[in-house]
Amino acid sequence: MSTLEERLRRHVQALAGDIGERHVWRPQALRAAADYVRAEFAALGFAVAAQAYDVRGVRCENLEVAIPGSRRAGEIVLAGAHYDTVAGSPGADDNASGVAGLIEIARALRDASPQRTVKLVAFVNEEPPFFPFGQMGSKLYATAARARGDDIRIMLSLEMLGCYRDEPGSQAYPPFLQWFYPDRGNFIAFVSNLRSRRALAEVTDAFRAHCAFPAERLASPAFIPGVAWSDQRSFWRAGYPGVMVTDTAFYRYPHYHSATDTPERLRYPEMAQVVQGLARALAALAA
Repeated sequence: MSTLEERLRRHVQALAGDIGERHVWRPQALRAAADYVRAEFAALGFAVAAQAYDVRGVRCENLEVAIPGSRRAGEIVLAGAHYDTVAGSPGADDNASGVAGLIEIARALRDASPQRTVKLVAFVNEEPPFFPFGQMGSKLYATAARARGDDIRIMLSLEMLGCYRDEPGSQAYPPFLQWFYPDRGNFIAFVSNLRSRRALAEVTDAFRAHCAFPAERLASPAFIPGVAWSDQRSFWRAGYPGVMVTDTAFYRYPHYHSATDTPERLRYPEMAQVVQGLARALAALAA
């Protein structure tokens, strides 16, 4: 087992196994998840900036770290993942896997010297009832970024990175897409709305140039079920290009939003390949 696999497994176990279900109705668990992410970022040498706000009397935080750009510092490449869960689920794949990936991308890039600024953000309150029109952490972040005039060139939403299946018929799709994509759930998917299709092409090309792991991409109208169901939607609404990176959630993973979304169900060797590829792709996009 590689060191990266071990670290990914440790992060997922800490969030989904030790802390478990985490949202504003379990405020101590939500706080524990935020404290874990903050501590992991800080241990890598980052200064962690918090965007805090209250929801139903509970303090909620988006947690951001940045790697300043050298020559084009005003241009931002951003990756984010939400650390909360839906009620009733410990959220190993959704979305401890994305947060684990975010932490390890921070580790991989901490000594980089990008031309563009790289920002990595752990978002709170992605899940219902805050999605899609409530007090989502990513909505508050994207709205504030637009008000500041932040030049976010690409936003990547890391949304479930841990489920991979090799058996025929293990991958489902919305109607008609099954004719154009593999029937085995052994790839990572890059998904955007139609306005973000250029960013989608850039991200997917960068990933494929630096990683041999199978990758598929889809630019689609946002009304297709699942296409807009994560934090990239907040950035679309703020006028930024956004791309979701996903194992396709309920189209592949039978434990989606359930009590059985537990750490032992994820496949960490494949997840490690994807995270390594994403780190290299982000470095290329920022260069």
